[in-house]
Amino acid sequence: MKTQILDINGNKAKEITTELFEEPIREDIIFKVIEAERIWQPYSNYYLAGMNRSASGNIRHKRHSWKSDREKGIPRIPKKIFWRRGTQFSWAGAIIPSVKGGRRAHPPKNKINLKKINKKELRKALLSALSYSSSLDELKKKYTSLQDKKIDIKLPIIIEDKILLLKTKPSLESLNKILGDLKDVAIQKKSVRAGRGKSRGRKYKKNAGLLLVIGKNEKKDIKGIDVVKADKLRVSDLASGGARLTMFTENAIKELEKSLIENPNKKLDEGKTKK
Repeated sequence: MKTQILDINGNKAKEITTELFEEPIREDIIFKVIEAERIWQPYSNYYLAGMNRSASGNIRHKRHSWKSDREKGIPRIPKKIFWRRGTQFSWAGAIIPSVKGGRRAHPPKNKINLKKINKKELRKALLSALSYSSSLDELKKKYTSLQDKKIDIKLPIIIEDKILLLKTKPSLESLNKILGDLKDVAIQKKSVRAGRGKSRGRKYKKNAGLLLVIGKNEKKDIKGIDVVKADKLRVSDLASGGARLTMFTENAIKELEKSLIENPNKKLDEGKTKK
């Protein structure tokens, strides 16, 4: 497949041939891998919650013994002693589940289940996701504001590495020239969520925006754009919730070709993913 590389002004700089975007789109494999790549937040309590205090063994439980808790009408539970004068003491129950501030009886256990994805299937899913994100029809399905627009730009979008040397303002100006009609969905827009979600830890919401894929030795930081390195690229970065608008640097294309096309037996980082 012949694709063109654009310069920082959006003009054609040169043309290359790549096999990265020739894989048939298999949505079933893509969505299977995306489900496996979802990282669930481990849910469990702190293993010393309610137990990090000296409450057990501070008082005797032996019958007819001095400083014992017998014949005082108090329960035989672990006690945290606040003060003591001879056989008199002030205490509060601690540690056990039935008292205030004690541990939980059966807390959730922190279990991380790994779902294994076959190496060939994972590589096929990543190549299919690259073709998926470079399809203009699939892109319009995700971004509804583009459905009635006539878009002249050809996908995939590959740019020269010179854009990484630009600062934020020139970089945004360059992206506007390159993307053309796609610039409205490229920059992430943050807004206040409507409804009760504002008081439940999700006050703001934002759109997906543009994904910039760079080489593993390159650096770029632009506010409003997600940047990922080629060796850390995952299927969910490209196709979660639909085909995502994606831009590649020239060096990123070379690295992806080397890892996915030239060395197909090389182990990828996503061989095992959290379920």
